[in-house]
Amino acid sequence: MAIRKGRRESKENLENHEAIDDAFAERRALLESEGENPHDESQYVQDPIEQERIRKELEEGGELQKMLGIDQNLSKQQEASLQRLEQKWMSGLQGTYNAAEEERKPLMISFDEEDNIQHTEIGSVSLLTNDFDGGEEIRLEYPGKGTEFYTLDYDDESGWRKGKTPEHTARNIASIINKRSSLVHAFSDSNRVVFELRDSSLNPDSLVIFVDDPGGKDMVAEKQGVELDPRGMTLQDYQEVIKLALADGIITPSEDQMLWSMRQALKISEDEHVHIVRAMFGDDVMKECTVCNSMALLYPEHNAWYCETCENWV
Repeated sequence: MAIRKGRRESKENLENHEAIDDAFAERRALLESEGENPHDESQYVQDPIEQERIRKELEEGGELQKMLGIDQNLSKQQEASLQRLEQKWMSGLQGTYNAAEEERKPLMISFDEEDNIQHTEIGSVSLLTNDFDGGEEIRLEYPGKGTEFYTLDYDDESGWRKGKTPEHTARNIASIINKRSSLVHAFSDSNRVVFELRDSSLNPDSLVIFVDDPGGKDMVAEKQGVELDPRGMTLQDYQEVIKLALADGIITPSEDQMLWSMRQALKISEDEHVHIVRAMFGDDVMKECTVCNSMALLYPEHNAWYCETCENWV
């Protein structure tokens, strides 16, 4: 069988020892001409004073320690961040990440203005039970980029499947989302599906995580420490969700549905909702049109948003 050109050249290079021998001979001659012996143990540091100097350089934050990157003067917050990083990328991915199928970037680290490592997790979905009865759905949405739907569906290639335990189900959901999503990377952490932005140019405030759980409390979404669950919610909780949803100044269709379900639980009218929004963010809040995806402007005198593109109230 013919050997490919690249393999043949490599084979010929390995078999040609003459060039390698000439290179080593030239190096030996150079060392001998300078009075050096490559096998002379006297080259190694034997001076106790010099050894002590090197030890202090390594232990006391000298230039050598900095050059080797082993500075240990970290704050507790930095040590905690590094520990999370190790658990997440080294330990946490064992057995959960298939490099042949999943297109995950190997590692992205963000730093704040003080060079502290920032946690890259922006939200999650927690599985509270493993008793799904159908219709459960996870939506990921970004203004102008559309909505991604991930539903409990054994027949759909984008559908996720129920595993033997919540941990197995979370792993399956994370795998499906990680392979299909153009918005986020996903990985499982016990019974949680954790999300990170796929593109660093995306605004974390604009990503919407929405859970539709019609049959009961099987799943709950969370973003930036705020639980997005209408059940058991108070007016203060509702205000916190509005603050989170409108951080980018836009109400997306999924956010609109989420806020509507919360208003139903709290018995808040549409007029009261608009009043709360205006009190917190003024009149510049826009709503993404469910018909044409254009941005609708708020008309305070009508307590509603109007899309001029398709001429619809939204």
